[in-house]
Amino acid sequence: MSKEQQYPIGDEGEAWLDSHKAQWLSQQSIKRSFFDDVMSKAHKISAEPLVSEQLTLVQYGELSYCDVIEGASDYPLLVFKSKHWHGDKKTLLVTGGVHGYETSGVHGALAFAETAHEFTNVNVLVAFCVSPWGYETINRWNPSAIDPNRSFYQGSPAPESAALMTFVKSLNTTIDIHVDLHETTDTDNSEFRPALAARDGKINTNWNIPDGFYLVGDTIKPEPEFQRCVIERVEKVTHIAPADDNNCLIGVPLEQFGVINYATVELGLCAGFSNATYCTTTEVYPDSPLVDDENCIAAQVAAVVGALDYVLNQTH
Repeated sequence: MSKEQQYPIGDEGEAWLDSHKAQWLSQQSIKRSFFDDVMSKAHKISAEPLVSEQLTLVQYGELSYCDVIEGASDYPLLVFKSKHWHGDKKTLLVTGGVHGYETSGVHGALAFAETAHEFTNVNVLVAFCVSPWGYETINRWNPSAIDPNRSFYQGSPAPESAALMTFVKSLNTTIDIHVDLHETTDTDNSEFRPALAARDGKINTNWNIPDGFYLVGDTIKPEPEFQRCVIERVEKVTHIAPADDNNCLIGVPLEQFGVINYATVELGLCAGFSNATYCTTTEVYPDSPLVDDENCIAAQVAAVVGALDYVLNQTH
């Protein structure tokens, strides 16, 4: 990385000290409202007659961030949960907003929750905004410069990740299907990857941002037919990202059309903590000229429905 490309915080080649993290935090600000955009919408959805018959809105934790920066709050952590929970049903976990800045992940999870009453043959959990501070400040990290989506492991330093893991464990149930809703954005290259390299004292190497939707499966249990079914459902809604000239997406070799695999547990990713047999991470590209906000949300919902269709058809 050249001097001109060096991130404006820290010293090249040296990991951040606490003072650098404090400098980074001092530059963050509230840009949109979790309470107006997300929480109020969740309460409206939960009050809809068809939804209220099947789902209840549960608070599973709270983030005490009111003193972090001006305008920040203590944020409730909320999940939609099936009212009629049965141990003989498959259980679906949908997570959104693990990276709070990835807008369609949050609103896609909410949009699915609004239709989840149609799936009475499955237990449903929808944690629609795992990182509300990240949503408000449009950030990948939490206030401690920790990435919640690299922190899903025992003793997690990220309260966002720890709270969700604790809640899911308290249910004492098997998660059969886990769909984690994400985006890959142009700001990955312009801000978040350079910041990551600077924080860790490494040289930044940006990846080619794929133009279109793709999935990240689990290296240990890739379930290629499951991934293919999800891609086919999403392809009816939006375009699937083509591989680059090296047959890769974000630097990772393509496993099949629109699908790469990551070591989800080893990397501490949200999709890995649930130990679901069928797990996938969606990646929407909201900066494409071929899509708009509604299309991005529709793609996220299609992915969840495609995942459900595959698993339920395999077991009936």
